[in-house]
Amino acid sequence: MRYLRYAILVIASCVMTPAVSAAPDKDTRAEYIRSHYAKYEYNIPMRDGTKLFTSVYIPYDQSKSWPMLMQRTPYRVAPYGSSDFKTRLGPSEKFEQEGYIFVFQDVRGKQMSEGEFVNMRPQDAYKRGKDAVDDATDAYDTIEWLVKNVPNNNGRVGQWGISYPGYYTSVSGINSHKALKAISPQAPIADWFFDDFHRNGAFSTPMAFLFLIPSMLPAQSRILTVLKDAKPQRLTVTSSSATSGRWLTLTKTISTASDRSGMN
Repeated sequence: MRYLRYAILVIASCVMTPAVSAAPDKDTRAEYIRSHYAKYEYNIPMRDGTKLFTSVYIPYDQSKSWPMLMQRTPYRVAPYGSSDFKTRLGPSEKFEQEGYIFVFQDVRGKQMSEGEFVNMRPQDAYKRGKDAVDDATDAYDTIEWLVKNVPNNNGRVGQWGISYPGYYTSVSGINSHKALKAISPQAPIADWFFDDFHRNGAFSTPMAFLFLIPSMLPAQSRILTVLKDAKPQRLTVTSSSATSGRWLTLTKTISTASDRSGMN
């Protein structure tokens, strides 16, 4: 009984003792990036005049030149604004400590970039000639501009990405710029008629809609503008499969918040 009373007292003291929350660990990696890199934002012109939004992080150390490590993505290069920094730049913090110029770009037609987004755009610009564009030419034009305009770069570029950014990495190797020295496409998409958009042969409408419809709204702030518009907005997105040659068209009608909206 004596031991039972003692155990009860111990438990009671633990319950009645105010909890002391441990201070959250500092994000030392994010702090390192902010203290060692300057951030710049550019709208880089492509050969057809379309401008692609690009964030560039440059080491403060100007004692030597640096290679560039680029990623092109349809998923946003946020945060936007030269004073708002990513908390991760490379595949691991070793890359940030080693020193690179890190480049992130919203691809054509996505987020803050101009132009029309085409899902898995056919890579045939060189066959069409003149000012024809595709994802490979956008990569080429971006690298051309970076090498000529970004300070302290050593003229050597690497590109990497996972999933869709892996696809953009792959096609950058087509008629690639001479400054592109290495690419690392990791788990790139291949054919969305057999990949993510089709599950066991069934087309996944919600997934396709959530991914494709923002292409019509390059700036995030425009989404609220469209939703508040009294007139329904009819948005059409055309998606292609480079390997199968089949086409998909989605149409979405967005009305006011009080109205119903759906796929048409």
